[in-house]
Amino acid sequence: MTLRAQIRGVGHYLPDRVVENAEFENWVDTSDEWIRSRSGIERRHFAAEGQTTSDLATRAARAALDDAGLLPGDVDALIVATSTADLTFPSAATMVQGALGMESGYAFDVQAVCAGFVFALANANAMIVSGQAKTVLVIGAETFSRLMDWSDRGTSVLFGDGAGAVVLQAGEGDGTNADRGILATDLNSDGRYKDLLYVDGGVSTNSTGHLRMEGKEVFRHAVEKLAATAHTALGKIGLTGEDVDWIVPHQANLRIIKSTAQKMGVPMDRVVVTVQDHGNTSAASIPLALSVGCQRGQIKTHDLVVIEAIGGGLAWGSVVLRW
Repeated sequence: MTLRAQIRGVGHYLPDRVVENAEFENWVDTSDEWIRSRSGIERRHFAAEGQTTSDLATRAARAALDDAGLLPGDVDALIVATSTADLTFPSAATMVQGALGMESGYAFDVQAVCAGFVFALANANAMIVSGQAKTVLVIGAETFSRLMDWSDRGTSVLFGDGAGAVVLQAGEGDGTNADRGILATDLNSDGRYKDLLYVDGGVSTNSTGHLRMEGKEVFRHAVEKLAATAHTALGKIGLTGEDVDWIVPHQANLRIIKSTAQKMGVPMDRVVVTVQDHGNTSAASIPLALSVGCQRGQIKTHDLVVIEAIGGGLAWGSVVLRW
């Protein structure tokens, strides 16, 4: 018998305000056609004034727990992947823990920018297979609209707000790649590339700052590193792109998604794409896409799913799981 971290429920939440591409024409030199052609994005959601990352995360968490048929008291650990926590401290995770009425267990944040959910999921998997927890709620949540420089047309049009969550629970497997649950993970980072994607402010610099990005260089690294990490994770369990039922990539840019799928030898009709409706929601993008993919009827029980993401750091990684 092999212990596996299996997905029991998924859920997501998007703020009410929908911002179409055309709205940006009011304050920056851009157009709907320009945004669509370069990113594939058509619209995104922005959090309301006073609506925080932990608010979004709590909504998504409740949806995932409902989907799993569980209560907050059933959760042993709660992880929030985010770069936009409400406060410097305490963690957004403890705020969600309190909002859910979860009076036991433990909660903490993971910060790996757009790769945050992959890193959080890998940590949750390790906690389950080591026996530290039986049920872990993993959430990706962001309010990236609060980090935008609205005069920068190269970045301000790309990002949105939202949250997605999954419930992981310990289950039994036979130790083969036919098991349900997380089968392999691959995590990477390289701080030499920190200036390609960053926020030019923070606590120790006494400023909030804005997001800055070298778009062409990020694109190049993304396609190369996402395909490589997926191949590495699949190789650990003796599988290839031909075995994959669904890729659920970080939803940053449609051109990156298409190029990565091509490198992996996976056709686009086996890729879950939500970037057109959500924009880049950083750590929230993969759990959002997982939840939407299930709602659409795309992802089904026993499907082999590869998730992959890259973000500031640079940090990147992948998880292979059987639904």
